[in-house]
Amino acid sequence: MNPKSFLACCSILMVSLVLGTPLMAQTKAIYTNPDFESIAGHERILAIIPFDASIHLRPREMKNITPDQLKEMQLKEGKDLQSALESYFLKKRLNVSLQSTEQTNAILIKNHIYPDSLDAYTTSDLCRILNVDGIISGSLTSDKPMSEGASIALGALVGFYGATNSGNCTISVNDGKTGALVWKYEKALSRGLGSNINSLINTIMRKASRKFPYEE
Repeated sequence: MNPKSFLACCSILMVSLVLGTPLMAQTKAIYTNPDFESIAGHERILAIIPFDASIHLRPREMKNITPDQLKEMQLKEGKDLQSALESYFLKKRLNVSLQSTEQTNAILIKNHIYPDSLDAYTTSDLCRILNVDGIISGSLTSDKPMSEGASIALGALVGFYGATNSGNCTISVNDGKTGALVWKYEKALSRGLGSNINSLINTIMRKASRKFPYEE
């Protein structure tokens, strides 16, 4: 590496350390299908399904909770993310309608489809069952729960509280008719993205809203 490149790398590292922001937190990617207009032109109603949430605890933290307790926290986190995204979209002007998450979840339960079995169904399957034109889904990996209730519960069990600052969040839209990925946004987590699920979703979507094709 030449001296100029070395100095540039050192400068970036120093800025990151001073701001207290991990370098990985700068990673982000927004994808919009180049054929969006033709693929999604028929869409009128979208449904938001529970997120796939994964909380990666350290071995010492897992000593005080059971796998079932961890699973329950992750399922709650997934539904809280679903609800937070719905709340965000209800404040925006969209050129499609949203099925209420209450109705979405009720239909899924009636069809014996639960958050931990959603992967067994294609987008087309879910759209047919929910009677919608597209599916909004997402995933969150973190080292601590973002839901306030889950964070407090875990804090009481293993001795810590507070929001995550390490992980990754992805939000996607898939078309029901073709199954095609229409839009996707991926963002590494950082302290600046908020301390709970609502602030996380609001910050992430605010950053992505200029390229969210359904927003008027």
